Amino acid sequence: MCIGIPGKVVSAGEDIYQPAIVDVCGVQRAVNIALVCEAEPAALIGRWVLVHVGFAMSLLDEQEAQNTLSALQSMQSVGLDLDEMRQNPAAG
Repeated sequence: MCIGIPGKVVSAGEDIYQPAIVDVCGVQRAVNIALVCEAEPAALIGRWVLVHVGFAMSLLDEQEAQNTLSALQSMQSVGLDLDEMRQNPAAG
């Protein structure tokens, strides 16, 4: 299964061949924007994108991005709970 992570574009190069800088949960990453850039790259600044393996795969509105981040955080919490149960089966 492939999971994309929402991130907010904080800066962009002069053309689609230069990566944009995307803030993903407080960590800034260089991301290829060629798949989502339909105008000047600067038009993406402040927009939310779905990032997978270094590529912006699609544009998101802020509400969709926040909902996805919340869902991913919930999945992480469940995963941590399951890991704890596996490590300490008598406590379950």
